[in-house]
Amino acid sequence: MPLALLALAIGAFGIGTTEFVIMGLLPEVAGDFGVSIPTAGFLVTGYALGVMFGAPIMTALGTRVARKRMLMLLMGLFIVGNLLSAVAPAFAVMLIGRVVASLAHGAFFGIGSVVAADLVAPDKRAGAIAMMFTGLTVANVVGVPLGTLLGQSAGWRVTFTVVAALGVIGLAGVAKFVPDIPKVEGVRLRHELAAFRNVQVLLAMAMTVLGFGGVFAAITYIAPMMTRVTGFADGSVTWLLVLFGLGMVGGNLVGGRFADRALMPMLYVSLGALALVLALFTLTAHNKIAAGVTITLIGALGFAAVPPLQKRVLDQAHSAPTLASAVNIGAFNLGNALSAWLGGIVIAAGLGYTAPNWVGAALAAAALVLALLSAALERRADGPSMVVAGSEPAERKTGVPH
Repeated sequence: MPLALLALAIGAFGIGTTEFVIMGLLPEVAGDFGVSIPTAGFLVTGYALGVMFGAPIMTALGTRVARKRMLMLLMGLFIVGNLLSAVAPAFAVMLIGRVVASLAHGAFFGIGSVVAADLVAPDKRAGAIAMMFTGLTVANVVGVPLGTLLGQSAGWRVTFTVVAALGVIGLAGVAKFVPDIPKVEGVRLRHELAAFRNVQVLLAMAMTVLGFGGVFAAITYIAPMMTRVTGFADGSVTWLLVLFGLGMVGGNLVGGRFADRALMPMLYVSLGALALVLALFTLTAHNKIAAGVTITLIGALGFAAVPPLQKRVLDQAHSAPTLASAVNIGAFNLGNALSAWLGGIVIAAGLGYTAPNWVGAALAAAALVLALLSAALERRADGPSMVVAGSEPAERKTGVPH
């Protein structure tokens, strides 16, 4: 394995950790700044919106800069954002830090996956991209729980300082091991933007927003829900996040395996089951064992939908997949922002800490409806769109987006 892949994986690990670790630290951050839990939820919303808008913008800017230099600049943004969060004297400053860090997210994965593929032989590209995204997966199993535990014991500011240090390691690794790759010439954004005229591309992205939003509706407020409703101790949130991460890993593997075989049926099953499990979470949240099982299932079902959702976008935007792929990463985070905001609204309305589960169930059900509509429109158009000759097969470009 080229050391450059390890450097990219470390960067992905840091990005994945900073994105998700805030869920387990919301009560501590809210208490420190003297704001409500729903208000603290804007740290999730702000990050997600930063990824949504930053992914296409930073990717477009990256076409004018050598890829290695762009990756280094992105890691620099990541470091600055997390340091700003760590030393923030006020909630608004921390929110700004979260947004700054989020600008690196989408473009790092988009550009990094291209670099990873160029580092190895053509027949090993998919494995190289998967190796990079392993950093994101491991972050949810190791980085997030340990970051939560560290934040609860030593203070949440220490967690974000450590995450910034991970960014420094990733930056050093990119500078040392990633070779200089010339910037791409002749990239035409007008051609890339034309893909968004395709109704199926827009439907696929809408499925992404709603489907993954269902997961975040519950997970954003998992700490107060588990401690104040289920009765877990604060320290138990760490291990609950481990369960979520393990479910995510398993679901992602299953979704990736079946996305090529039966993409739409895989979406029907994962989205339908996710809606059902999220609805049941309002009941199982009152029992510790049942809550743990449910959290694992939410991770598994939510991430089982990720590979087919990403592949659906790439299939439908086959003639110009680069920008569409970056925007779909933003779509995942738009779903995160939407669900975190809606979850905060229902909590603030006095409906309780389990109310976001109903929001998540409704979002996942809406995604299922759109999947059925998309398939119906495709059948009416006499089958799936034909792949343009000479374009790279979409299955070689799929990856886990955040």
